[in-house]
Amino acid sequence: VPSGALDTVGGKQVVSPIQGFGKMWQKTYRVSLAGVEVTPSEVIEVWKAEFPSFWPAGSQFHAPLTGIAPGEVALLQASVGGGLKLSTGVFVLYADHESFTFMTPQGHMFAGWITFSAADEGGTTVAQCQVLMRAQDPLTELGLVLGGHRKEDRFWEETLRALAARFGSTAEPETTVV
Repeated sequence: VPSGALDTVGGKQVVSPIQGFGKMWQKTYRVSLAGVEVTPSEVIEVWKAEFPSFWPAGSQFHAPLTGIAPGEVALLQASVGGGLKLSTGVFVLYADHESFTFMTPQGHMFAGWITFSAADEGGTTVAQCQVLMRAQDPLTELGLVLGGHRKEDRFWEETLRALAARFGSTAEPETTVV
């Protein structure tokens, strides 16, 4: 366990959105890197290698020593407001040169998958974070309705802004929620 990280996921099972509570949400956050000459695979390579550096201030991502690779577990701490921090982790379900996917463990705020990808759309590289989620329990569902969804959206939008800036872009992310 890296210094400053809490292992709150040891021995816990991963949970899919199907196992969650309440409404299921698909949130897609995208940023177009127009005017930047970078391939989708280069974006994913940098995103995986420097993942913690793109997170908003006050949050920490402790990548596995072997990097973001299938079967690995990363620990994280995220600010949830009011001075409270969520200590949890993610399981790396999938990773290749085009995308990587995390799955949440029991006890995380939501049950779900988070897929990070990049693609060429008409000669422009677009980076995307897509979250498929449900709350873990009724109390978390209430917290999401009372502002948690807005915080989650801002978190990933800030992450994509930082990723775009890494490549010299000032593009603003777009968010779609279903």
